[in-house]
Amino acid sequence: MTGSGKQHDNIFASPQAKSDFVFDEKVAAVFTDMINRSVPGYATILSMIGVLSARYCTPGSNMYDLGCSLGGASLAMAHQIPHQDYRLFAIDNSPAMVGRLSNTLAEPGSAGLPVTVLCEDVCTTDISNASVVVLNFTLQFIAPARRAALIQRISDGLRPGGILILSEKIRFPAPSLNELFIDLYHEFKMARGYSELEVSQKRAALENVLIPETINDHKQRFQDAGFQSCDVWFQCFNFASMVAVR
Repeated sequence: MTGSGKQHDNIFASPQAKSDFVFDEKVAAVFTDMINRSVPGYATILSMIGVLSARYCTPGSNMYDLGCSLGGASLAMAHQIPHQDYRLFAIDNSPAMVGRLSNTLAEPGSAGLPVTVLCEDVCTTDISNASVVVLNFTLQFIAPARRAALIQRISDGLRPGGILILSEKIRFPAPSLNELFIDLYHEFKMARGYSELEVSQKRAALENVLIPETINDHKQRFQDAGFQSCDVWFQCFNFASMVAVR
């Protein structure tokens, strides 16, 4: 993902009192390992965000990576666009995450990229003259009551023909299918070295923090916000990535 935060994720390896998941320094330090072992197809999603951005980034436009964490999507975008006539804003409300991303952008190979890192609430970010906006596993952490306003803000700030790339953990309308994919996902995590205790404790920590929605919920919100078309381009178990065209 980035050059920062390569430590092994063992945050939930020992028994601990339940508390809500927080993107603090402890998480930032292991985030690369955590996200790659926790999200099926994560590397593919990042790579294809870069491909989509290279196609849709128009000269003189802005791009936004909202909830950028360590900047995996930002770097995929910046390294695949064949010109530098754009501005990319990487935004997150976690000081630990943006601090590490700022350090990464100062390293050889990334220094000089037209990326501005901001520590702020993505729901209040000014979005304008945008050709590409990315919400890569970000919307699911925003209170459901605030989501429609954020998607509308993005839609209003996109150039005609611009795109929003939304990656999310999803739920399924049918309870039986929902439970099936949750079980398969937990098996996926344990096959990558997480214990049953780690899976259980992290699930409890995320219970009130990560609120998934259905694909149809997202599609309806895109339609309501004025997007012309949208669909899923990647899905594995209960994780999906969508593209919506303004």
